[in-house]
Amino acid sequence: MVAPVTARVGVLALQGAFARHLAALASLGVEAVAVKRPADLAEVDALVIPGGESTTMSMLLESAELFDPIARRLADGLPVLGTCAGMILLATNVLDGRPDQRSFGALDIDVRRNAFGRQVDSFEADLPVVGMAGPPLHAVFIRAPVVERAGGSVEVLAEVDGRPVLVREGVVFAAAFHPELTADTRVHEAFLAATG
Repeated sequence: MVAPVTARVGVLALQGAFARHLAALASLGVEAVAVKRPADLAEVDALVIPGGESTTMSMLLESAELFDPIARRLADGLPVLGTCAGMILLATNVLDGRPDQRSFGALDIDVRRNAFGRQVDSFEADLPVVGMAGPPLHAVFIRAPVVERAGGSVEVLAEVDGRPVLVREGVVFAAAFHPELTADTRVHEAFLAATG
């Protein structure tokens, strides 16, 4: 367990696995709050964008009037962790997204949605993670994206079959898997350490 941090961490709570992220952060002694409106976003020092369905989340961000405020905060250096659909939303390019699908372009990567297959192709894997002490990280992949291209300033922290699935660029982290679905909080801990 990490020492409690003073930052208030928001979790985008429009769709997807936000409740599990809130619980994981709370287990680390962090003040974690659901972000559903621009006023909620204004009160946080960091943000988690959870898994879910990326095209649906993109539309919900627009209808909740959150897309542009989040984009501005990201441009100003807001630390962010995106998991699964959150990785897609943070990418510079979504290779197989809908024509009207927007992403934040906060992370210099190209991603492919559902790269490992459909729901029935979901899987789990033990991943060695660069800079992470202890045993390999057990990761749950559900209709997971994959990084097809990582820019020069992007650190690849973990791969599956030579394909990046955990990356970092400064205070922007993205995972193709769902760290909130296991009891291992090391991805959240690494993100929190970077927000300090």
